[in-house]
Amino acid sequence: MNTNAQHPAPEHRRPDGVSDTTVEALGRLSKALETAERARGALYTFHQLTGSADLALDDAVRLLREAGHEEQAGRVEREILGRNVIPGHWTFQIVEAYNATYYRPFQQIEQEIRQELAAGRDHLYEAEMKEARRTRHHPDHTARPAT
Repeated sequence: MNTNAQHPAPEHRRPDGVSDTTVEALGRLSKALETAERARGALYTFHQLTGSADLALDDAVRLLREAGHEEQAGRVEREILGRNVIPGHWTFQIVEAYNATYYRPFQQIEQEIRQELAAGRDHLYEAEMKEARRTRHHPDHTARPAT
């Protein structure tokens, strides 16, 4: 077994002088950003599902017309098809506003703070957890891939 694989890669080692509390704080900050990433994913899911629902209305309107229900088809077309999901906004505008107003600034600040406090190193908390929990010298528990 490559003995190099038994030690974490340099990018996953705590820089000198970085305290346990700082590593924990950076871990919490990273976790918060990961949660925002999940929220962003849910927002894209909302965007795509709403768009799919709106496009499916084309078939509903067509079939209502074919069945002789012009009044109901017209109502769906006028009142729902292409409707704003919140005043003045389609879902793509909500996604854009979230990205510009919240997600990108959050991402930028997390990166800047990691750079300021830990030489830009990512996932130090998790890397140290891995190091503490793994079984030494077990081939499936190496610190990093063999080189």
